[in-house]
Amino acid sequence: MRKYETIFILQPELSEDDIKSVTTKAQDVISTYKGECFRMDDWGIRKLAYPIKKCARGRYYYLRFDGESALIAELERRLRLDDKVLRYQSVNITDLPERAVPEKKAELPEAVTEETPVAEETPAAEEAAE
Repeated sequence: MRKYETIFILQPELSEDDIKSVTTKAQDVISTYKGECFRMDDWGIRKLAYPIKKCARGRYYYLRFDGESALIAELERRLRLDDKVLRYQSVNITDLPERAVPEKKAELPEAVTEETPVAEETPAAEEAAE
């Protein structure tokens, strides 16, 4: 299975029942196509870069799941047909490179204590500050 992220934007004035119906439909599509939903986050209402369908703001939702390409096709089809959804975008994150992990951890400097001498400012630094 591949890993996917989908972000969709809903109309900002929707009631909680309308929002729940859209998110439930998305989760139902994932479970119907034998996918696994890991995360559904409400990012809240934010200002859009440009008006979409005469809406200057939108409610953002983030969806992280695993599934096949048929799942993506059906999820995007349902989001496209729903009038409550302003925009959506799905991204395959399966092949993203892992973060490079150094073999040896770099040693951190010791914490500064009262006994550790601290470098004093030079007169040139004081003049530049003035």
